[in-house]
Amino acid sequence: MSWSSGLASTPVVGFSLRVGQLLSTCVSFSLGASLGIWEEGMGNWCMFIWCLCFAMSLIISIVELCGQQSRLPCSWDGFLHAYSFYFAIICIVTSLIFGTSYIQFFSPGPARNHAITATTFSCLAALLYAIEVAWVCVRPGDMVCFVPTFPGVLRRLENYLACVIFAFISNADLYQHQPALGWCVAVYSICFVLGAVNYFVNGCDCDNDKKLPLRVPWLLWVQTVLSVLLYATAVILWPLYQFHEKLGGQPQRSSDMSCSDQLTTLVCIWDQRLVVAILTGINLLVYVADMVYLVREAFVWTEAQPRDSGFFFSRAVSSPTSDVP
Repeated sequence: MSWSSGLASTPVVGFSLRVGQLLSTCVSFSLGASLGIWEEGMGNWCMFIWCLCFAMSLIISIVELCGQQSRLPCSWDGFLHAYSFYFAIICIVTSLIFGTSYIQFFSPGPARNHAITATTFSCLAALLYAIEVAWVCVRPGDMVCFVPTFPGVLRRLENYLACVIFAFISNADLYQHQPALGWCVAVYSICFVLGAVNYFVNGCDCDNDKKLPLRVPWLLWVQTVLSVLLYATAVILWPLYQFHEKLGGQPQRSSDMSCSDQLTTLVCIWDQRLVVAILTGINLLVYVADMVYLVREAFVWTEAQPRDSGFFFSRAVSSPTSDVP
């Protein structure tokens, strides 16, 4: 299929949203780079998110313009829905973190204006991704959207909390001095990757077409049980090595010199350690709740256990009870 024919077959609304996503993330990234925040932890994380969003939107645009959607081993509408929903949340979290961390600490002038503009365009990108979620649901096709079930909310929450954790551990000084803390970072990364894979495998309807060697219920069990075990280690090791003085930690906020400098960022290094410890505990509770629901599901449904992927949509040809807990 030629480039021009692919362009002609591309829905105008989807193409317009994609262009807006590309422009808004590019502007945010460019303005962030002009502020020289590369060497700062949260700044690095924000820049990475904007680059990732831009790259993914560009790849999707190229695939649609070339008309190659049908070659992918999954539902293209399902992929667009999962990707847009995911990136909408990530962009709004990035906007909040970047705005609260930098805007108020710049003096009035070009630097503050750049920070405000970068935050505004990041919020615009989040809005455009959210609009695409709604557009995929309402446009003609094989998508039926609905309110997520309780386990679906839990599985989203697990990944969103992990995204916030990554923002606060983007400063490598938090964990490089202790192997145990490096293990905690590995735990966050492994669990996030497993959750993201599960999210997109379910969201793209790959399992419905039996294109995977391992069925989704098994993927959910492996991801959830492994994540509970890994987070159980992190919830012990992170606060132990961050706040226990004999292990090199800082039990008091006043002992952290970065907290006495009011001209850096709103959240000092000690605050970041505390936030990560709290979020680790919360995410462990979410994973435990998810595992308890899976165990309950296994005992309650002994025949033809419904597949609950926990997403906003299912195929129109699917059973109407496929996402009912």
